[in-house]
Amino acid sequence: MLRPLLLTALAGTALGVGPLPPLPLLSAPSPDSLTVTIEKSGHKEADGTFKLECGSTPGGTHPAAGKACTRLDQLARPGGPDPFAPVPADQMCTQQYGGPATAHITGTWQGRAVDARFSRADGCEIDRWENLRPVLPHVKG
Repeated sequence: MLRPLLLTALAGTALGVGPLPPLPLLSAPSPDSLTVTIEKSGHKEADGTFKLECGSTPGGTHPAAGKACTRLDQLARPGGPDPFAPVPADQMCTQQYGGPATAHITGTWQGRAVDARFSRADGCEIDRWENLRPVLPHVKG
């Protein structure tokens, strides 16, 4: 593949056209960087604001950074649903209460801005929360 490109570049120079412009370099995607704030989880150590950095090496202050990044990688499959999308307004949800826990996640994921709020106010919200475990902690109901 390199040889035809080199020959084309040399031929262009011989014809007086000049060398071909360099190919643009592909940049590596920026790592996911999220701030996760948890309140009223029922676990004192789970409440607070945590930084989650997912890239070649998971890090930040999130208590389960490695497992959380693995889960986010699983959710990033092409065509998969956005785990940060709110419940659609016309979605029917079971009327069950999962407790007072709330979460707010901001930052970037898969190159997109994230600003999502989570609760356990009904069955749909509980499902959203559970889908993001361990990014969001196990909570008491």
